Amino acid sequence: MRWSFAVGRIGETVIRVHATFLLLVAWYAWGAYAEGGTPSAIRGTVFLLSLFGCVLLHEFGHIGMARRFGIRTPDVVLLPIGGLARLERMPEEPKQELLIAAAGPAVTLLLCGLFALVVHLQGAGLVPGRGAPWEWSLPLALFAANAGLLVFNLIPAFPMDGGRVLRAALASRLGLGRATRIAAGIGRAFAMAFGFWGLVNGQVVLVLVALFIFLGATAEAQAVETRLAGRGLTVGRMMLTRFDRLPIHAPLQRAVDLLLAGDQREFPVVDNLGRLEGLLTRDHLIRALSTAGPATPVGEAMSPGVRALSPDLDFDQALAALRESGLPALPVVDAGGSLVGLLSLDNLTDLLLVRRAQGEGGNPDARA
Repeated sequence: MRWSFAVGRIGETVIRVHATFLLLVAWYAWGAYAEGGTPSAIRGTVFLLSLFGCVLLHEFGHIGMARRFGIRTPDVVLLPIGGLARLERMPEEPKQELLIAAAGPAVTLLLCGLFALVVHLQGAGLVPGRGAPWEWSLPLALFAANAGLLVFNLIPAFPMDGGRVLRAALASRLGLGRATRIAAGIGRAFAMAFGFWGLVNGQVVLVLVALFIFLGATAEAQAVETRLAGRGLTVGRMMLTRFDRLPIHAPLQRAVDLLLAGDQREFPVVDNLGRLEGLLTRDHLIRALSTAGPATPVGEAMSPGVRALSPDLDFDQALAALRESGLPALPVVDAGGSLVGLLSLDNLTDLLLVRRAQGEGGNPDARA
């Protein structure tokens, strides 16, 4: 995720903090300072960081359950509105998604019990008094905050945890496609309600949460539709087989001629033996033309060492590889090392549109 930086690693998962999270800490500390000076600012900062430590444990509840089903989690990002664990793929069965979604709230429930026990041992009650959270004891403030997060997370507003539990329950009966559309619709309805309430009452954080839910529900619904449309496809069926390639020592003018003569925008670059050396995109070409000129060798403008895909790679893996590369296309190389195709996002999009129009790719409401 952009504007985030790594602060540590637990197992295979990198822990990242979004830059806006630091703004939240500064804003919260300043508010506490304005209320009670430096001591309040320190207590407020300790409370907020402790709360997000609990949020991180919540996310690792999801991560731990996902690992039980063989699903890796490359990273988890702390945002002002909470944590976001990125799974490398969707669970294969509704039951798996239900267990993964429920694992986070289960950790939060455990934390609530732990903080309640500490408060009880301190001889205090669990009902917070008046004032800001940093004015309470830390265990009591964390109990109240985690209890609130638990209730909020279980609201069936997809893609929040409660919404994912709802989607998993619906998918077991209605199929993944229809279940996602229903859950996403409910999530967007909750988002609009949250946003309206937040605007009327001046609650900026609630408005941000509403925006996250609305955009997340829409994006995930589109991702599921794409996944279902691409079901059963391999790179060999999706790649372009008629394409131009460029010798590594060819001048950029040769790429200009090919660009203007046809629809191809990305060009595999090969050596004298036809072996893949890199990829020249339209953006590479334009930048190199403006700085070095048309006589510059292609090899000086291309992206070297790009990942080559196998024709046997399935749709989900190929799409993930394209997205991770940051390139609009990737070359396809067979087992013998020969360049046999080019997989581009534009061609992939066209193919999926055609399959949807023809009703291919399997039943979008089939169980998955």
